[in-house]
Amino acid sequence: MIILDKISLYRGANPLMIDAEATIYPGQRVGVVGNNGCGKSSLFALIRGELEADKGELILSPDWLIASVRQETPALAQTALEYVLDGHKPYRQAQQALVLAEQSGDGFALAKAHEAFEQASGYALPAKAAELLYGLGFQTQEYQQFVADFSGGWRMRLNLAQALIAPADLLLLDEPTNHLDLDAVIWLQDFLKTHPATQMIIAHDREFLDHLATHIFHIHHQTLDTYKGNYSQFEQLRHEKRAQADAAYAKAAAERAHLQKFVERFRAKASKAKQAQSRLKALAKLEVAPPPATEQQYHLSIPTPEQKPNPVLRLEKASMGYAEKPLIQQLTLNIAGDARIGLLGRNGAGKSTLMKVLAGVLPVQEGQREPHKHCQIGYFTQHQLDRLTADQTPLWHMRAVRPNSSEQENRNFLGAYGFGGEKAEQAIAPFSGGEKARLALALIVAQNPNLLLLDEPTNHLDIAMRDSLTMALQTYDGAMVIISHDRAMLRATCDQFYLIDNGKCLPFDGDLEDYRLYLQASQKTSSAGKNLSDNSAEARQVQKRREAEQRQFLRPFKQAVEKWEKAITRLEEKAKQIEEKLTNTDLYEEANKEKLKALLDEQTQNQRALQEAEAQWMEAAEILEKEEKAFEE
Repeated sequence: MIILDKISLYRGANPLMIDAEATIYPGQRVGVVGNNGCGKSSLFALIRGELEADKGELILSPDWLIASVRQETPALAQTALEYVLDGHKPYRQAQQALVLAEQSGDGFALAKAHEAFEQASGYALPAKAAELLYGLGFQTQEYQQFVADFSGGWRMRLNLAQALIAPADLLLLDEPTNHLDLDAVIWLQDFLKTHPATQMIIAHDREFLDHLATHIFHIHHQTLDTYKGNYSQFEQLRHEKRAQADAAYAKAAAERAHLQKFVERFRAKASKAKQAQSRLKALAKLEVAPPPATEQQYHLSIPTPEQKPNPVLRLEKASMGYAEKPLIQQLTLNIAGDARIGLLGRNGAGKSTLMKVLAGVLPVQEGQREPHKHCQIGYFTQHQLDRLTADQTPLWHMRAVRPNSSEQENRNFLGAYGFGGEKAEQAIAPFSGGEKARLALALIVAQNPNLLLLDEPTNHLDIAMRDSLTMALQTYDGAMVIISHDRAMLRATCDQFYLIDNGKCLPFDGDLEDYRLYLQASQKTSSAGKNLSDNSAEARQVQKRREAEQRQFLRPFKQAVEKWEKAITRLEEKAKQIEEKLTNTDLYEEANKEKLKALLDEQTQNQRALQEAEAQWMEAAEILEKEEKAFEE
């Protein structure tokens, strides 16, 4: 059990939370939310013993084991698998004791050491470490690569794996999804649901918290409020609480105004002096507490594109990748002027590579990239945060991309992204990752693109900013292609998904829940060397995956058949309408000669179109039948 007893925390002279009270019981999963800088990470530091409370007491069971994610990873000449195993201290201790016992030549000591090693799950733990690495997106050949060979984001995944393998009564996770792709987020969500430890999770991903949290800690305006339920339930309860506070404030303010009016009217009259004095005392006692302050709100908007070409960009039989090995082959893709595309696929499949090709940053290895002459691209990637000029201000950056806009227009635009007033004139060097991400997004949309390419735009953004960005994207009148691990954003902004897998990029026939099931089936069939019987659960999962792959493969052929079926239905309906008009006897009078001729011409054209549609349908149906047979062979 963890008890916060009137805890106060300060950062310098600034209070983070005052007289915070809360209790966490074993087995709870607590989502910790609040705007960036409110004190969430400081609360974790307090629980880890790295920070002392300025006031109050933290009561924590002394025998509880705490696991958390390290924020720094040294460039070690140690394999990824061994690095993860370092997170399990009893395993390492038992392993070391076994080595010493073997060196001693003492048979009894060696037997005891083997027993201790087995009790520490020593023989099973490397397999568990490999499972964690796979779930977090590492390929099997990467398990033996040195930690130093991985980028910063991948090292953070290794740190997360270390925390997940550690024996723990309390698991502290500070934004665990920040460096993960969608596949890894879904895996982590399912893994944590079965983890036995009490969990505290700082996250800005509402769907992640909806699936996991049993309770919410909301830190705001130096206050810690506790709620039972997941994030969506917390939001509803918070809105109700706010409405009640507003109503109470309005009622108290009205009563105060009424008393004030009575006192001012009658205090000078002798006959009413006693009543006025009584009201005056009541007025003095009536405290009108202001309603709770609202948290920072963003009001983003994305300018309407000046031109909306269709298609805005197309790829024709394009192959792309690095060196001699293409990640995606023979891709033909038309991006409509109002496209809303989400890219799905495992890590390394080629999602970001496709984005770079669409943006013109990476040339195709084969085929053609054909942007419309009026195509204006806004491309966001995390690398663009590094391109910001550290010693310059948000206003300076905005002037650079919008030199023809007035000072006030630039300030207004920045204000919507949280850079109002003096903030617009501060050098960005000390800005947080979230603030830099907001600025980078503002600079991109300020240039009025008609094709937005967004590669993980929500990294480092708090929930308020994510929600505002999602609403802005919903009303955006151009085309967009998105890679994101934020499922709430993908659901709200995308109307079609493409799955990149095994060198192909094909429309995904389903929603994000179907994709989660697809991933589960894929992960359960990934273990190399397994002999699967036809009746085993694994074999059924293989069959499910094959069926899912078949749906993806056949979907464009089925769509072609459906397209011509709809055309035939439309043309047949039109033929009926023309025939109905021709039954009108007035048409055959001399005065309506031209109308009759026009209607007969329309009938002839419609019959030709119907014959063509039927021929196209027959051809599409034959191709579909052929591809179905080819897939099954």
